[in-house]
Amino acid sequence: MKNKKLNVFIILLMIGMLLPLCIFSQEVIEIQVSPNVLNLQNNGVVVTIHTDIPYSAVIGSSVSLNGLEIESWKSDNQGYFVAKFNMDEVKQLEGLEVGGYNTLTLSGETGNGTFTGSDEILVINNIPNKKK
Repeated sequence: MKNKKLNVFIILLMIGMLLPLCIFSQEVIEIQVSPNVLNLQNNGVVVTIHTDIPYSAVIGSSVSLNGLEIESWKSDNQGYFVAKFNMDEVKQLEGLEVGGYNTLTLSGETGNGTFTGSDEILVINNIPNKKK
């Protein structure tokens, strides 16, 4: 009888350890970065990332963009997660190629896993023309 109880305990313990691995998921999402052309001379304040993941599914404080900490987040009018990042910090990302397309990757956690999505933006360094 003791062996039977021990076997049941071991089986339950194994299920308890393996179940989280089965539930945890990695979701690939679609994102759209705005602005899609980042001018290093621009005086803009934020880079906004629109997603196709429900706002209610995301743990907002876990979200990052190429390792940058999120500044703020909200829901759009369709209920999707929108992330905002400090533009000056985005401009200082290591490895940005001026005159070329650069991949920005948004990643974060949900209640049952993680998500990631990428988009390409053009990075330029043009001094804006002054209007007369």
